[in-house]
Amino acid sequence: MRLDKYLADMHVGSRSEVKELIRKGKVSVNGAVIKDPGLAVSAQDTIEAAGEQIGYQEHFYYMLNKPAGILTATEDKKQQTVLDLFPENLRKKLSPVGRLDKDTVGLLLITDDGALAHRLLAPKSHVDKVYLAGTDLPVTEEDVKQFAKGLTLTDGTELMPAGLEIWTGDVKAEPFGKLITKTSETNGHLSLVTIREGKFHQIKRMFEACGKKVVYLKRLSMGSLTLDPALPEGEWRELTGEEVLSLQRERSAL
Repeated sequence: MRLDKYLADMHVGSRSEVKELIRKGKVSVNGAVIKDPGLAVSAQDTIEAAGEQIGYQEHFYYMLNKPAGILTATEDKKQQTVLDLFPENLRKKLSPVGRLDKDTVGLLLITDDGALAHRLLAPKSHVDKVYLAGTDLPVTEEDVKQFAKGLTLTDGTELMPAGLEIWTGDVKAEPFGKLITKTSETNGHLSLVTIREGKFHQIKRMFEACGKKVVYLKRLSMGSLTLDPALPEGEWRELTGEEVLSLQRERSAL
């Protein structure tokens, strides 16, 4: 492919920005400074830009700690989206994997790997998604049993069995203890919800079927990927190689 396209696809900058780097003599191919943006290159070439080697990467994977008030969408003319939190040169072909409601916070995987996204979201893949839910009333053992049986919503929608665990308040508990710090808005009525589906407002509607209102919702994990406790809301980071491999190994439980 063209040198400028290679660098843009590897998120070095926009097409115009990488052309400017090339014109300034800050790009080399196999040790030779190149000033031709149209030079044909491949993944086998050694390419450096501004002194940094730029290896070829087929897909990109990012963890976002989504804040409230942001749409889970690639673009919107009126409201800020999760991709608006990324620099413009990184947004190309990226999409969020699944949706979080506007007021829901926490883990969101952003990638251009469509095949992986499809596998993680397919109900038959049985990929667990774990949320911290804060409710207006305490969760009861009867609620736990109802979730485990599989709820039928008020509109007749039948749901798969789901996990519901009343949170005891032990912030040292693994693997989610360090992620559970939001208690002031929920009067301490916290629980962990594990689902394998992603129906519209599903968790909120599940609690409504049990006579409770969700006042806080945070996704903690999706399959093997757990929200980094050191990642502030509104910030993102690239997934580690180990995290990517773990996601790629996710298998159907069927």
